[in-house]
Amino acid sequence: MKWEQVREQYPEQWVLVEAISAYSKDSIRHIEEVAVISSFTDSTHAWKEYKKLHLTDRSREYYIFHTDHKTIEVEEQKFVGVRRRLQ
Repeated sequence: MKWEQVREQYPEQWVLVEAISAYSKDSIRHIEEVAVISSFTDSTHAWKEYKKLHLTDRSREYYIFHTDHKTIEVEEQKFVGVRRRLQ
């Protein structure tokens, strides 16, 4: 689904989406097509659902956007640090 369609179908809502088609250019993630997973009236519930899904499968591209935004682009940031598993 294109972002314009999401905006029409879910006006003035927070949406949790999975990127179906996306590409990176100049440190910006351009998202062309998404699948809507859920919609929310507030961001708190959207973040809780995002965290749950992200912990289940980190290989998938999940995002939360508000449909008031005309376009969706995500600034890519390089990870600096060390990760370790806490036991």
